[in-house]
Amino acid sequence: MKYEVEQKFRVSDPARVENLVTQCGGAWGEAIVQVDTYFRHPARDFAVTDEALRIRRVNDQCCITYKGPKIDATTKTRRELELDLPRQATTYDDFCELLEALGFQRVADVRKRRRKARLQWLGKEVEVALDNVELVGVFVELEVAADVATLDAARQCVSQLAQRLCLSENERRSYLELLLNSRTHAG
Repeated sequence: MKYEVEQKFRVSDPARVENLVTQCGGAWGEAIVQVDTYFRHPARDFAVTDEALRIRRVNDQCCITYKGPKIDATTKTRRELELDLPRQATTYDDFCELLEALGFQRVADVRKRRRKARLQWLGKEVEVALDNVELVGVFVELEVAADVATLDAARQCVSQLAQRLCLSENERRSYLELLLNSRTHAG
């Protein structure tokens, strides 16, 4: 079973984070725009079960992702299943229609500008994402893929890299939760 071990931090100085990641050996890629469309399950409340189902779009490339409940109190460690969808102009609309025909309902779109870097830390490959999320703010995510046998080492890796990058405002809520919360407070 595949897990993602992730920590996310709100940042006020993205340039400082970029420089620290580069100093640690990270190489930054070009910025991309991602739009994540989240869906509500017809028979259970994902907000209660701490699950998520989304379709992610980057231009005409899409993937569908299921995220299981978090399994610890400090990181966002959870099971993740991600499948690439056919690369066609109608894929996004077709898969949204399929999910809606099955009773799923759209919740919201989370739009972000993302830059990624990869680096080696404590023997693990870490994906670092610097995200500017519309209506939510600027964050950095540290993520390591793990299986059951390597979960503790992955958690330690992410935690120690966060310390090295001077990241301290750990945010366990998803971008969707933060967006919905900001809408509630705004209106």
